[in-house]
Amino acid sequence: MRAYLWVSLGAVLGANLRYFVSRLAAKLMSPDFPYGTLIINITGSFILGLFLIWTSERVFADPKWRWLVAIGFCGSYTTFSSYAFETMAYFEQGHWTLFALNILTNNVLCLLGVLAGAAMARAI
Repeated sequence: MRAYLWVSLGAVLGANLRYFVSRLAAKLMSPDFPYGTLIINITGSFILGLFLIWTSERVFADPKWRWLVAIGFCGSYTTFSSYAFETMAYFEQGHWTLFALNILTNNVLCLLGVLAGAAMARAI
């Protein structure tokens, strides 16, 4: 039962930050491209890479921190389902450039985010 509470706490924090970042990105950037989803996916990938490597190779953390950060926070903060929906919408509407750009940027930059987070965790 304790694990569910930690996951839930992380999920509430992640979901609220996701909402905030997506709204801010739409306001500051263009709503014509899902910049919020892209930013969230990149930063979430970075946080997950940093956290998992740091807590498994640098410090050995209590499992509750994995429940809170990796499962709860990152699980509700990152937006794969939104990314998939937005990408398919571009496909269905025939926006081939945006379709390809969304796939390329999310996949490549999120993988780089994980690598950067892991590298940072190993460096500290």
